[in-house]
Amino acid sequence: MHLTSLLVFAFGANLPLGYLREGVRKFSLRWFIYIHITIPMIILLRLHYGFGWSIVPLTLACAVAGQLLGGRARRRVQ
Repeated sequence: MHLTSLLVFAFGANLPLGYLREGVRKFSLRWFIYIHITIPMIILLRLHYGFGWSIVPLTLACAVAGQLLGGRARRRVQ
């Protein structure tokens, strides 16, 4: 159950950030922040739940998927 909640958080928190990221200039400070702001929270949750390094690829994949789908949603709206 903890793994599911961690992965859902990684995905869900990055959906709106991917949407916002799509609306700013690439490689700007806001672009960088939108991509990386959830990383400390994901790390804290991973450590709190007691997961090791083996979970990092899963959380990274969910975070990237959230960013990509959020960006795609922004492009469809425009």
